[in-house]
Amino acid sequence: MPELTWMGKDKVITHHLDVPYRVLDHQYSFDESGQYDADNGSENMIIHGDNLEALKALLPEYEGKVNCIYIDPPYNTGNEGWIYNDNVNDPRIKKWLGDVVGKEGEDLSRHDKWLSMMYPRLRLLHRLLAKDGLIAISIDDNELTNLGSVMNEIFGVANRLACAPVRSEPSGGKDKSALRTGHEYLLFYTKGSQSSLNKEEKSTGKLNLKDKSGAYRKGRELRKWGANSDRNDRQTMWFPITAPNGEKVYPIKNDGSEGRWRLGKSNPQMTLLLDDPQVAHWEETPYDEGVIVDGKTKRWVPYEKIRDAKKSFGWNTWLDGYGTNADATAVIKAIFGTKDFDTPKPLSLVEWIVLLHSNSDGVVLDSFAGSGTTAHAVLKTNAEEGSNRSFILIELEDYAESITAERVKRVIRGYGKGKQKTDGLGGSFSYYQLGEPLLIDDKLNPKVPLEKLREYIWFIETQEKYDTASPSIHQDYLGRTIASTAYFFAFNPEQPTMLSREYLATIPEACKAESYVVYADTCLLSDQELAAFNITFKKIPRDITRL
Repeated sequence: MPELTWMGKDKVITHHLDVPYRVLDHQYSFDESGQYDADNGSENMIIHGDNLEALKALLPEYEGKVNCIYIDPPYNTGNEGWIYNDNVNDPRIKKWLGDVVGKEGEDLSRHDKWLSMMYPRLRLLHRLLAKDGLIAISIDDNELTNLGSVMNEIFGVANRLACAPVRSEPSGGKDKSALRTGHEYLLFYTKGSQSSLNKEEKSTGKLNLKDKSGAYRKGRELRKWGANSDRNDRQTMWFPITAPNGEKVYPIKNDGSEGRWRLGKSNPQMTLLLDDPQVAHWEETPYDEGVIVDGKTKRWVPYEKIRDAKKSFGWNTWLDGYGTNADATAVIKAIFGTKDFDTPKPLSLVEWIVLLHSNSDGVVLDSFAGSGTTAHAVLKTNAEEGSNRSFILIELEDYAESITAERVKRVIRGYGKGKQKTDGLGGSFSYYQLGEPLLIDDKLNPKVPLEKLREYIWFIETQEKYDTASPSIHQDYLGRTIASTAYFFAFNPEQPTMLSREYLATIPEACKAESYVVYADTCLLSDQELAAFNITFKKIPRDITRL
C-alpha cells in the first residue's frame, strides 16, 4: 500500500510511544443540582491539557474500549488566529515540534507541521478505539487528501467506510472564486468490524391493514417472478401451501404454467406459513385472459406481511440537512448570549454521528473538544432515547473551563430566559487537569500520589477498574482477579522494599490466591522458591509497563 511521506515523519512515527504517561487530577464534579462535588463518580469526563498526553493518560482504562470517536481538528487553512493556529504555529506546538523533530522542524511547511501534529494523536486514538468502534473526522479540502492517506496507513484501507461531503454553508460559502466550496468532509473508519454500526431507516409505507397480531401492509408476492422462476429451475420450491379456506395452493404463473416459490420450506418465514396460513396476506388473483387451470380463472396468492413502519438501509454519504455552521453558531449564542466560539460544529450533525454506533451504553470521545458540542450531543441523545452513553472531552486551550465545561453545565441545568428558556438535559461530569508524569528519567515520580501508582499498576495488569473503596487488608494488596491471581505493590519512597520469606509471612489468609504478582525493589527469593509459591516478581521501576 502506498504511504504518505513528509519532512519530519521519521521523528513522529513512533512518538506516541515516547509520550509520558501523566496522571489525571480530579478538580471537581458537577451535576443537574448545580452543586460542585468532590467526586460524584460520573463516567463523563472533561480534561484540560494537551490532547496527546491526555490520550495517553486514558490508555490504562480505555484502551480498546471507546465506541465512537469524533474529532474536529484544525483545518490548516493558513489562518493563524486560533487553537494550534491553523498552520500550527501555536507556541506549545512549535516547542513540541522543536523537541521531537529537532532543528529540522524549523524548515517544515505548514502541511508537514500539521501531519506531524496529527500522526501521533491518530496512533493513540487507534489504540483507544474498540474493535467494533467508529471514528469520524471533520476536515476540509486543505488536508483531506493527506488525512485520508494517513488514516489508510493507521486504520487500514479495508476499514475506510466513507468520505462524506457535508454541506456547511447553504449559500456556497464566503469564497467568491469561480468554484465556491460551502462544504466540508467527514472521513469515517472502523477498526475492523462494522457489526455495531446503525443503518439509517426510511418509511416502508403506511401500515394500513390489520390482523390478530396487529397492523401491517402488503409486501412482496411469495411466488418467484422473472428469470429462473420455472418449476424446473428449483424443483424443491414447488410445493403446496394451505390457503385460509383450506385449499391447497401451488405457485402457478399467470399464463397457467408451473412456477416456484421465492422461499424454500426450510426458510423460517415459510415454515411459519406452512403451519399457519394467517402468516401471509392472501388475495384472489386472476390468471391471464383466457387461461383456465383446473376449471378456474383465478387462484389464491400469498404475499408477505410487512409490520415494520421503517426499513434499515446504508446511510447516505452526501450529508445535507444535518445542520450548518450558522446553526451551530445560533446554538452557541442561545447558550452564552454571545458568539463565544468561532468554529462550532452543528449539534444535529454530531448527534447523527453519535447514533451511528449502536451501543447505547457506549463511550464517545472527542479529543479536540472546542465548544463541547460532542458532550451536548451525547446528553441530548441520552435524554431523548433513554440511552446511557458517556463522553470524554479533551481541550488544550484555557477556555476548556470557561467555554467547554461551561456549555456542558448550562446544557445540564438548562439555559435562556422566558420564552427562550431551554430545559436542562440532566447528566453530570467530572473535570480534570493533566497531572504529573508517572516516571521521570525511568524513576517513579515522588510527586505522584501512591494511590495513583496503585491504580496504574492494577489497570496495566488486569485491565479492570481499580476499586479504591475496598478495605485494605494489607498495605500493599491491590486486589485479586477472577482468575485468582493476587497483586501486591510493595513501594515505599523512603526505603527499598524486598520480596522475601519475611514479606510472604505478612500476607494474611484473606489475600491468599492460586498465584501472585508482586512488585518490589528487590527479590531475595530463589527461582525455585518463586516457582513453589507460584509468584511472579516484578522489579520497581524496571518492570513497570510503559504505555
